[in-house]
Amino acid sequence: MQIFILLFILAAMTAISFYLGRQRALAVAGGNVLTLNSLPGYYGYYMALWCAIPALFIVALWLFFESAIVASVVIASLPDAFITLPEQQLNLVLNEIVNLAKDNISAGQVSPEITAAAQLYNLIQTISSGLLFVLVVTLGAGGAVFAWSRIHVQQRARNKVERTVLIFLMICSTIAIFTTLGIVLSVLFEAMRFFQMVPLTDFLLGLEWSPQTAIRSDQVGSSGAFGAVPLFAGTLLVSVIAMTVAVPLGLMTAIYLSEYASPAIRARSKPLLEILAGIPTVVYGFFAALTVAPLVRGWGESLGLSVSSESALAAGVVMGIMIIPFVSSLSDDAINAVPQSLRDGAYALGATQSETIRKVIVPAALPGIAGGILLAVSRAIGETMIVVMAAGLAANLTANPLESVTTVTVQIVTLLVGDQEFDSPKTLAAFALGLMLFAVTLTLNVIALYIVRKYREQYE
Repeated sequence: MQIFILLFILAAMTAISFYLGRQRALAVAGGNVLTLNSLPGYYGYYMALWCAIPALFIVALWLFFESAIVASVVIASLPDAFITLPEQQLNLVLNEIVNLAKDNISAGQVSPEITAAAQLYNLIQTISSGLLFVLVVTLGAGGAVFAWSRIHVQQRARNKVERTVLIFLMICSTIAIFTTLGIVLSVLFEAMRFFQMVPLTDFLLGLEWSPQTAIRSDQVGSSGAFGAVPLFAGTLLVSVIAMTVAVPLGLMTAIYLSEYASPAIRARSKPLLEILAGIPTVVYGFFAALTVAPLVRGWGESLGLSVSSESALAAGVVMGIMIIPFVSSLSDDAINAVPQSLRDGAYALGATQSETIRKVIVPAALPGIAGGILLAVSRAIGETMIVVMAAGLAANLTANPLESVTTVTVQIVTLLVGDQEFDSPKTLAAFALGLMLFAVTLTLNVIALYIVRKYREQYE
């Protein structure tokens, strides 16, 4: 039985338990809700939780251990000639059994032993699904009956339900924290392996980025040149161009929508503006490569300038357009959060609307605006597709926006494309770059939160 059918049945049982629990509470109260310790709905939630939580816990454990148990039973049924195979070959045999059991390959292409093992696999899966169904339905019904029997007038159902919800939220928070910690540690450990092969000073201060392995010993970077300064410079150049486009446009848009636009225009314009944030970055990359880059090259040549077919300017302009909604939305929220009393006070002193915006509203909303800009910078630094398609892959150490550059994220993608062995500096360099990128974006986010929290109280 497919798992979603089982979950659907469990959801139906949970809904029925809620209804029965609520009705049970009304029955024991004799129709007088005021005699109950909690609202009737909490008794329904109490019974529904007893129905769902034990069953879901068993489902999670069953699905976690099922594959390993079934695989061990199937492998144990194979002849000794298969069991004595090395682990990698035995895994290939197991994959072949699973594919055959799921009708992904023809039975005529495999040996009779594999066919028999696939049949056993299907049999065990069928038995496992049946047992899981019986166990889940039994636990769900048993939990509901247990909760139904404990419902009485003085039962503190609300406290128990809210405590259960609190525990669930704590578990979710813990999972999120450990997931983040696992990501950081996985990147950190691989980066430490890289720094054992390449000195940290060479990585942070080197001016030559050539991670490929050269064919001849007299080539540049024959043992790999891992100076990341060109990558940091390219990332900074593209991000500066993007913010030069996004900050003025986004901030002016937020001021207009908050202070000048009518409610009808604001209701139509803001959703249309925020559509920009939902466009896939690969679409922006196509727009940059096919439209903006040729325009930039044409304008540059008309002025007698030498413009690369892939330039930092084209990528930065399109990236700036992409992050306009980040600046405008966060700035708009910060401006709208300024108390109306500040506006009224400025108008009472004779200030015009523009003077009020420049000297009262924007300074009051500046912490939120600064935080939004820093978050937008983090978004710009982490962008990949636009730079890949519009700025190129050349690691040039230049401040000229008309030349081709590359960024940290682009090089991470390049280093990890294709089949790679994670024992060479070339591949491990991606983790070192990722660690640097993580540190920079984390620092920007922390600064943004610090600014917002430190100065926001002055205007509350």
